[in-house]
Amino acid sequence: MQNLFKDFFYFTRGEKRGILILIAAICIVFLGGYLISARQRRNQMSPDDRSLQATSQQAYEEFITSLEEQEQSGKKQYTSYKQKNEESIPIILTSFNPNTADSITFRHLGLPAWMIKNVLHYRAKGGKFRKTEDLKKIYGMTEEQYSVLSPYIHIPPEDTARHTSQLYITQTVPVENIKYETGTVLDLNLADTTELKKIPGIGSGIARLIVGYRQRLGGFYQIKQLKDINLDIQQLQAWFNIDPANVHRINLNRTGVDRLRSHPYINFYQAKAIVEYRKKKGSLTSLKPFSLYEEFTKADLERISHYVCFE
Repeated sequence: MQNLFKDFFYFTRGEKRGILILIAAICIVFLGGYLISARQRRNQMSPDDRSLQATSQQAYEEFITSLEEQEQSGKKQYTSYKQKNEESIPIILTSFNPNTADSITFRHLGLPAWMIKNVLHYRAKGGKFRKTEDLKKIYGMTEEQYSVLSPYIHIPPEDTARHTSQLYITQTVPVENIKYETGTVLDLNLADTTELKKIPGIGSGIARLIVGYRQRLGGFYQIKQLKDINLDIQQLQAWFNIDPANVHRINLNRTGVDRLRSHPYINFYQAKAIVEYRKKKGSLTSLKPFSLYEEFTKADLERISHYVCFE
């Protein structure tokens, strides 16, 4: 039995070498296959992992995109706000002293921010406006802007180079100018600048100021309104009378917001309230409905009543 077992497993030296080579080749093949398979498994991801990675990548890209959109939106909103804020400032031409007016007053007069800065810089360096024409000294001031503002420039006597006892004279009045005699009376709503300058104490600047304010109002209904432009009515009232028939009235049932708010006695919110009321409830017949509005005071309605009609 033992000899039979030995005979069965007996191999020659060449056969033994071939068997060893075969076993070695098989081991190499299996080991190589295992290593390749393991590497492939390591490099491959499951469908769930792939889905998770894709979702994360998409979320990251969306986050970056949203940040960029917010940044662009912020810039647009700032630009839009800045432009809107610049455009929303209403132009209100009223009497002003260039030596004391602040930046807000100049903005309402229609001056751009850079020119206002030039005015304030000029004053900070000790500059002083002693007469109306001095405003032309400001860098960037055009002839057109000056012609619009000049009727509203009011420089009190203490700011002028020469003090005088006459009323608000901002420039030297030539001796040869003819003045009216005491007792002369002019219609304040009809007198032009030439006539106004013949009244003692009124020069070219004040004459233009009165006419300019009269045009914005539509006419004066009482002498006291000269206080609106900082004039001393005690010295002037003896020279004027007023015919209310010469006052121009605004039709509240046909006039828009821009035209209404250009009147010195009607601001933007009041003009808007009038137009909105008209849209919702129809034509107006009086100012009585606005006595309940917070935008109007009793004094406001009384002043406005002289300049409106409902035809």
